[in-house]
Amino acid sequence: MSGTNLSAFFANFSNLTVLSLDFNSISAPIPGFFANYSKLSSLSLKYCQLQGSFPKEIFQVPTLQNIDLSHNLDLEGSLPEFPKNGSLRSLILRWTNFSGFLPNSIGNLKMLSTIDLSGCSFTGSIPKSMENLTELVSLYMPSQRLQGPVDFIHWENLVNLVHLQLEFNLLNGSIPSSIFSSPVLKELLLSHNQFSGQLHEFHNVSSNLITLDLSFNNLEGPIPVSILSFRGLYTLDLSSNNFTRFPFNGPQQLRNLSTIDLSHNSLLVLYNGSSSSSSSFPQIQDMNLASNKLRTFPNFLRNHIYLERLDLSENQIQGMVPNWIWGISSLSQLNLSSNSFSTLERPLPKNSSVSALDLHSNQLQGQIPFFSPSARYLDYSKNCFSSSIPTDIGDFLASTVFLSLSSNNLHGLIPVSICNAGYEVLDMSNNSLSGMVPQCLTEMKSLRVLILRKNNLNGTLSNRFTGYCGLRALDLGRNQIKGQLPKSLASCTNLEILNLGNNQIIDTFPCFLKSISTLRVLVLRSNRFYGGIGCSKTNGTWQMLQIVDLAHNNFNGEIPERSLTTWQAMTADEDGSRPKSNVLSSEGGQYTGAVYSFKDAITVTSKGSEMDLVKILTIFTLIDFSDNKFNGSIPEEMGVLKSLYILNLSSNAITGEIPSSLGNMRQLESLDLSQNKLSGHIPQQLTKLTFLAFLNLSNNQLGGMIPTSNQFSTFPPSSFTGNKGLSGPPLDNKTGLPPPPPTRNGSLPDSGSGHNEIDWDLISIEIGFTFGCAIAIGSLVFCKRWSKWYYRAMYSILVKIFPQLEERLGNHRRHVHINQRWRR
Repeated sequence: MSGTNLSAFFANFSNLTVLSLDFNSISAPIPGFFANYSKLSSLSLKYCQLQGSFPKEIFQVPTLQNIDLSHNLDLEGSLPEFPKNGSLRSLILRWTNFSGFLPNSIGNLKMLSTIDLSGCSFTGSIPKSMENLTELVSLYMPSQRLQGPVDFIHWENLVNLVHLQLEFNLLNGSIPSSIFSSPVLKELLLSHNQFSGQLHEFHNVSSNLITLDLSFNNLEGPIPVSILSFRGLYTLDLSSNNFTRFPFNGPQQLRNLSTIDLSHNSLLVLYNGSSSSSSSFPQIQDMNLASNKLRTFPNFLRNHIYLERLDLSENQIQGMVPNWIWGISSLSQLNLSSNSFSTLERPLPKNSSVSALDLHSNQLQGQIPFFSPSARYLDYSKNCFSSSIPTDIGDFLASTVFLSLSSNNLHGLIPVSICNAGYEVLDMSNNSLSGMVPQCLTEMKSLRVLILRKNNLNGTLSNRFTGYCGLRALDLGRNQIKGQLPKSLASCTNLEILNLGNNQIIDTFPCFLKSISTLRVLVLRSNRFYGGIGCSKTNGTWQMLQIVDLAHNNFNGEIPERSLTTWQAMTADEDGSRPKSNVLSSEGGQYTGAVYSFKDAITVTSKGSEMDLVKILTIFTLIDFSDNKFNGSIPEEMGVLKSLYILNLSSNAITGEIPSSLGNMRQLESLDLSQNKLSGHIPQQLTKLTFLAFLNLSNNQLGGMIPTSNQFSTFPPSSFTGNKGLSGPPLDNKTGLPPPPPTRNGSLPDSGSGHNEIDWDLISIEIGFTFGCAIAIGSLVFCKRWSKWYYRAMYSILVKIFPQLEERLGNHRRHVHINQRWRR
């Protein structure tokens, strides 16, 4: 019935009792005459692409029992006042654009069993009258803007309630114990709200509860033992709160528990029960205790023989990782990162079931451990491993797709066998590895991310990149690589990040890489590149380029204006607003059901200082051409880069005036044009750069007055020194240099006369000020008539400004004491 005219088609069917048009592309408003169908009992219009505003009167049809308008994202409307003893049993508005308040008259629908308002835009509080809906079975109201407390509702009246979903709202206050009391309750989801306070013990709990989710609230104190009374509980999520205590011998009462998440709390997990038998423990498969205050490895875990996923990351666990953890045959994912582990208990297993192991950010020492040839994900970064990489690493880890050995003390060569594995992400950065980059790494088809930054690698890069190259990130920065860039690198047509900075590469600008349209980050800083960067004979463009760092090379010639206009990622959206912030990452495949995401890091110069970008935001934009030999003028076209954050053209031979078009770069935060040969005035348009936090125009040939409005009033003298023609604050007007330091005791700088002179102009001002104050104060002290008039006038002014003083002081007007409290 695509495009059907409902008004024409149904105008003569006033005796309809059931109308179902699901999954038809009606794409039209609902006619109001449906409210005249006096016998209509069921109306279902889900997935019909309905538009416009839904007529309220249809909800008030006396015979209507079921209405389903779900999954019509463009359908608007609100709920009416419902009549007493309405017959409505099912109200489903899921994923529509209904909004407004929930009417208190909804409590009149005594027969109502299902309310589904998921994904709508209702606001306000939950009506107290809902406690009258004693037939209610399912209440779904997640992802709204509902607010206020819920503890005033008598939830115990809802004796038939099975499903209660109120997550992703703005509900606050305490969680009432009565909400757990429905005898048939199976699902209770209150996560992502603003509930606070302690969770008190409760009685008459539902033994049928299967899922309990109170995560992402502000709950605190001990977790009540009453939760252990939910014998049928299958999923328990109390994460991201401020809970402090959980008696961990309790879960043996929860024999059906499969998933428990207590992460991101302040728990000190205690266990007092017997550890001799695993049969008394539940069938837990997924346990998350990350980001708590554990200090020792929880020994009770050795009895969880069905455990598949365990996360103990971001705790304070010290000492040894026990070797019994590898003996849990079902364990597939183990995260022990961000603790203080120092050793691994021996002997280590030769064939563990763990396929995803994260040990990063600990203090583990010795040789690199390998537990299983079937491991898919291994992160050993940020430890103290100090050995060479085993020569057979690629043969033993043939199934591994993610391997990070970064930030250790590894040394020696990168073994050739490493290419025998099917790595997608390989990170060996920040070590002491030496020798050449193995040629086979440039030929790997599976590799997506290769990070070898901050080592002692040398030699030249192989020119064996093939048409099967799938690299998205290549980072070889801060090594000793020589020679030229391999032309075959242009075969990596999906490349997004290329960092070759801080090496010894001698070559011209890589115009051949312009065929890679996906390139976002290009770092060639601190090498020996030379020549121009115009690429006039190359047709390709870098439309997605957001970071280009060519600093500290020997590039020369003029800055190409043609290239600037093609860097579309540095231009603003049409509305001029800042784009949304995302992290530039390389997402890989799956390992045991989880998707990994690798985030690269680079070093850039911002606001005069080097900084490490651990996460490269997709909105972060930078051009750094500093310390080269560029000449000519700054192109007017530079002003089209309205999304540029950092521009550094310092230490070149650039001439001409600063183009006024730079005032269009409204997102600019750092501008460095120092150490050039710029002349003329500072454009007044630069004062429009309201985000500008760093400016350096020093050591040029600029003249005229320095602008003083907006951000320019905050810059220090060092931003303008070395320009003999400049004047005005913060420079001395006559010399164009910073003003001399203030003198003390009214003296003048030494002029060679051998003595100091008194500045009588300054002294006379001080004497006049003191004499005037003495007359005013003396009159108030010694003249009662003047003092009374003064106090009455001041009191009258203060009462007008602070009317609450009249109420607080009453008749005690003779002793007025005012405290002013300043708040941010």
